[in-house]
Amino acid sequence: MPSNKPLDALAIGLMVITTFVMSQQQILSKLAADDMSPTLQIGLRSLFSVILIGGWVWLRGLHRSFVSGAVVPGMLAGVLFALEYLGLGEGLKHTTASHAVVFLYTAPVFAALGLHFTVAHERLSSIQWLGVCAAFGGIALAFLWNDTVSGESSLLGDFYCVLGGLAWGATTVLIRNTVLSQAPVMQTLTWQLLGASVILVGYGLISNDSPIVWSNKVLLSLSIQTLIISIAALLTWFWLLRIYQASRLGVLSFMTPLWGVAMGVLLLDEPLEAGFVAGALLVLGGILLVSGDDWLRQRAIKRQQALQSPASTTTAKDAQTVL
Repeated sequence: MPSNKPLDALAIGLMVITTFVMSQQQILSKLAADDMSPTLQIGLRSLFSVILIGGWVWLRGLHRSFVSGAVVPGMLAGVLFALEYLGLGEGLKHTTASHAVVFLYTAPVFAALGLHFTVAHERLSSIQWLGVCAAFGGIALAFLWNDTVSGESSLLGDFYCVLGGLAWGATTVLIRNTVLSQAPVMQTLTWQLLGASVILVGYGLISNDSPIVWSNKVLLSLSIQTLIISIAALLTWFWLLRIYQASRLGVLSFMTPLWGVAMGVLLLDEPLEAGFVAGALLVLGGILLVSGDDWLRQRAIKRQQALQSPASTTTAKDAQTVL
């Protein structure tokens, strides 16, 4: 049963750590890209993760709680998950990690649009529509105002990452509209990792046009991405979703692209172009409005109740005085 527990210091601290960790997948893939393509790195990460998680699920007997009838939607979720990271992996060949993390995290906007048309109680509010328009306006601005030296290459990479965000958003819509919405998290995650490992490893090996070097950078990247990002961070995120209010967690997840941009600049010495900064601010603002709509409504309700409370107290005291 979902919980409505408000955020506390533990949740906020875990979200700061989790969003930072999740933002590093682009950085790590980019750092080791000369020795192994980002797509193959993500595919191998998924393969190692599904082996570890699948083994844990089997040993703990968690597979007994898996729902039936999830094979077809599970396979589709795996394909979409693979397409998400295929877009990211191919995008990182042409654009910076800073660009990649912002455009990949347009996923909540695509998910909100898809759910608006497929789930009756998920209609977009006026604030969310404003967020959608801001996000797409930011994408357009970043694409049109491209002042990098390798502008065409960067645009292609950015476009791949937006497609990755679209696939991620489509995954959310698929899960909400199929039996996967009733399935345990581990069942859906297993299908996603399985699909990504098969498709991305296959694609990475076929499309690879340079020798694979098992350097220290590659081994470090795969180790961190497998054990910390794919397993520890994801399991922490799912645990938080079970305990705390999803709307408020969604607002804090806004930190992930911010961490990604900051680390791209600090660790990879990536430039911050004026067009990208302006577009990214619009995109991130749009994501915040779309994801934080419930939180904003709750804040407005509490503020209204706080304003009404003194008036009610005064009225009660006046009544007692008259009596």
